[in-house]
Amino acid sequence: MKIKTLMVGPIQACCYIITLEQDNQSLVIDPGGDGELIIDYLKTNKLKPKYLVNTHGHIDHIGANFDIKKAFPDIEICIHRNDEEMLKNAAKNLSVELGFKFTSPPAGRLLENDDLVSVGRLNFKILHTPGHTPGGICLLSQPFNPAGSPLRANLAVGGQTPVIFTGDTLFEMGIGRTDFPGSSHEDLINSIQTRIFTLPDETIVYPGHGGPTTVGQEKHSNPFFS
Repeated sequence: MKIKTLMVGPIQACCYIITLEQDNQSLVIDPGGDGELIIDYLKTNKLKPKYLVNTHGHIDHIGANFDIKKAFPDIEICIHRNDEEMLKNAAKNLSVELGFKFTSPPAGRLLENDDLVSVGRLNFKILHTPGHTPGGICLLSQPFNPAGSPLRANLAVGGQTPVIFTGDTLFEMGIGRTDFPGSSHEDLINSIQTRIFTLPDETIVYPGHGGPTTVGQEKHSNPFFS
């Protein structure tokens, strides 16, 4: 599994483009801005993005939805149903706080907890992790089971260490803000403890801002849980 990280938008959110070697289908997570940069990477590498997944509906994670949908009309925008309204409401997605009004094309698929997003042989399980927003989600890589091969539950595609894309739920040594409308500190802490910290310690965490970390490091060292 190849993970390309692009730092996009005025708040430098992490946009992830995920592909499997020798496969041009791809998954785009959180295109928060700089649409031309994202589109150029996809086209230069001859990738065919199947899904665009927003981990939540804030402007710094949806800001390039329109550009990417225009460039790749067949791509399907996905977001949890509890954040669907944020795609079309500039007040709720906080773009008005930055001095402009942004709305996204509508979602083609509304996600629920335990849904699977599949791109080729790549499979990601949706974990509903409310707190930063009511519809915040994480994407957890799932094991790939070739025909006739035993399933190794602790490994992801191709025998790799499992990875989780956490959006603004969990960061390296931090957590998402909970001072926005619809946020809940109690819900966020519960989401992290019950849905992320129950994963194997070696699980690699790719957050919505900043660099990667691991579940074990955050579980044992994150100051919000010490």
